[in-house]
Amino acid sequence: MAVQQKKVSKARKNKRRAHHALAYRQLARCKQCGAATRPHAVCSNCGHYRGKPIIDMEG
Repeated sequence: MAVQQKKVSKARKNKRRAHHALAYRQLARCKQCGAATRPHAVCSNCGHYRGKPIIDMEG
């Protein structure tokens, strides 16, 4: 089993993990109302998905 010979500094460890940061969430525009929504999801503003009403938002 491998045993480390020297302590790895925080700077060296964090350089290795530089690409582990979270990416920004991608947003798409609703074709019905123009609100920013997540792709492949029902619009929370108007209730449409791919141009069709899915959720009745009136009421």
